[in-house]
Amino acid sequence: MQNTPLPPLSLYIHFPWCIQKCPYCDFNSHAVKGDLPEVHYIDALLNDLDQDIAEFHEARPIQSIFMGGGTPSLFSANQLDRLLTAMQQYLVFADDIEITLEANPGTFESDKFTDYRAIGINRLSIGIQSFNDAHLKRLGRVHSADEAIHAVAIARQAGFDNFNLDLMFGLPESEEHDSLHDVQQAIELQPAHISFYQLTLEPNTYFHKYPPVLPGDDAIFNQQLACQKLLAEHGYQQYEISAYAKKGKQCRHNLNYWSFGDYLGIGAGAHGKITRSLPNNIVRTSKPKQPEQYLRQIKDDRLCQEIKQGDLPLEFIMNHLRLKQGFSLATYMQRTGLPAQSLQPALTNCLQQELLLEHQQHYYQCSEKGWHFLDNILENFLGTDTTDA
Repeated sequence: MQNTPLPPLSLYIHFPWCIQKCPYCDFNSHAVKGDLPEVHYIDALLNDLDQDIAEFHEARPIQSIFMGGGTPSLFSANQLDRLLTAMQQYLVFADDIEITLEANPGTFESDKFTDYRAIGINRLSIGIQSFNDAHLKRLGRVHSADEAIHAVAIARQAGFDNFNLDLMFGLPESEEHDSLHDVQQAIELQPAHISFYQLTLEPNTYFHKYPPVLPGDDAIFNQQLACQKLLAEHGYQQYEISAYAKKGKQCRHNLNYWSFGDYLGIGAGAHGKITRSLPNNIVRTSKPKQPEQYLRQIKDDRLCQEIKQGDLPLEFIMNHLRLKQGFSLATYMQRTGLPAQSLQPALTNCLQQELLLEHQQHYYQCSEKGWHFLDNILENFLGTDTTDA
């Protein structure tokens, strides 16, 4: 397996500040207090990248960049331009690189987004969540439905024809017609991509500590099915658990994640995965979560941990089965460096339980049953024996 080419490489950049913290959010985000330390943070990101490059000696072209948060669109185009320009001293950008910026409607200004497009950002991910003002208020969002619609207009005027809209379902005091209205409104705005995911009460969030009353499981499931049908009718094909796209408009950055590709992660709380060699030197990296600690840039705060060979089958399956397309044994061997037999007998068990289907020889996808019981599939791959690999 030593001659197997390394996986594609992406870059994730985390921006940890928001206007305010949403009660459902478990991401590493912090409400802005005082002036945003733009210059200092960009300097820290470049220093972070410099240390990663020195450690991993990366020469692979970067296929995609994703700026997430938090709210990256709080940062000025001038500072993001400085970041993107300086990064090219360390990295080679692919000619067709996808560069995504997460943005919240409350931060949209026409000139600002025209400048974002001019510096090379070519994809937006806009956090709408709902087009219902009452639901937005319950979710702690700082924008209104009208502002969300206006934000999409600004994005188009700025030259963005590739953008995602984030929507949530299963919201407090919501019914099926509420979710259908949100999805229909999103469709009318003609985005290339729609993320549609269920509100969950994650630990360490306000909603987890003070749970709102949510619809019942059956009602939430019916909301999901009705909206998925509507999305499909308008050409939005589901390719991942919560992602729907027009043909050819899947998020390339996320596809690389779920295909067990590699990615550098810089910024407060950012995670990365880098393949040095297969199968015994695949590492995960993490950076300090607190912005103040991250800005101090203490090298010992940076963590790098090797993925144990015995964990690779589960890690690969856990990622790949988020994708509707499934996986091939050839991809498994390329991404892990392990032989195909290391997935046995777990694969056989899943086929017998009708959780997986073998559509073509050595190509596996979730069955309809398996798509709804992914945890049952993953249980089969716990503690996989790879000692003979």
